Amino acid sequence: MVVGVDGSDSGLAAAEEAAREARARGAALKVVHAFVWPAMHVPLGPSPLGPPGGGLRNMALRAVAEAVERARTAAPGIEVTHAVVSGEPLTVLEAQSRDAELVVVGSRGMGGFVGLMVGSTAVHLAAHGRCPVLVVRGERRADGPVVVGVDGSPAGEDAVDFAFAEADLRGAPLVALHAWTTWNAPLPAPQGAAVPYANPRGALAAEEERLLSEALAGRRERHPEVAVEHRLVHGATREALIEASRSARLLVVGARGRGGFTGLLLGSVSQALLHHAECPVAVVRGAAGRR
Repeated sequence: MVVGVDGSDSGLAAAEEAAREARARGAALKVVHAFVWPAMHVPLGPSPLGPPGGGLRNMALRAVAEAVERARTAAPGIEVTHAVVSGEPLTVLEAQSRDAELVVVGSRGMGGFVGLMVGSTAVHLAAHGRCPVLVVRGERRADGPVVVGVDGSPAGEDAVDFAFAEADLRGAPLVALHAWTTWNAPLPAPQGAAVPYANPRGALAAEEERLLSEALAGRRERHPEVAVEHRLVHGATREALIEASRSARLLVVGARGRGGFTGLLLGSVSQALLHHAECPVAVVRGAAGRR
């Protein structure tokens, strides 16, 4: 487990949540701070005229030490290591994700612009991380379900697997939510050659329920303790998931879904949730979720 910290309140909240995730998994936690200043060729030590504990390097060490303390307090007994790694945060954390089970970050950092609701580091990692990325935002709830957005795409299968595993770890129910409209629902084939290729809303709803059931097939057997609710919503996907996040303890989505443009690494729904969800959001990008 890896958590990125920068001394901000958001980073400290991420350290606490990462510690709890590590304890649930029986995993070790690594607290990482990306130290960008060496590349700027600026003095890193304390000023001759300032206190001996001043300077950019000491500031980074204090940020890491505080995050380590918060992590150990949130989950006593877990193994916590730390590192200050020279480099830009996006590059450093993407590299750390190659060997991690999960990377946790806050939704905002020290370098964010006032008014932005999510930092660039969170969005970048969700698109490029080599493992699932958990963005700590909104309200932390000890109860409530894990909610997973299901769209039936091959890319979303790993998000469904991850959501089942998370619900099992947390002893939480799972809500599998699939939103559809008449514009994005695939039309079922007509019953005969004489029947026009059009179907009433009821037929489309039945087709979408079948898609949802097929997307969950086989997971119940691997996680028999998880209570699963099928939730079929006729409406826009992002609005339905944001609404569900108001009572969820975790929201899980794939990085991409059906209907996305080829070449995009992060879909519009995933980006909207990183900005507006009211609970922590886990983004699972393809095969990265199988680790």
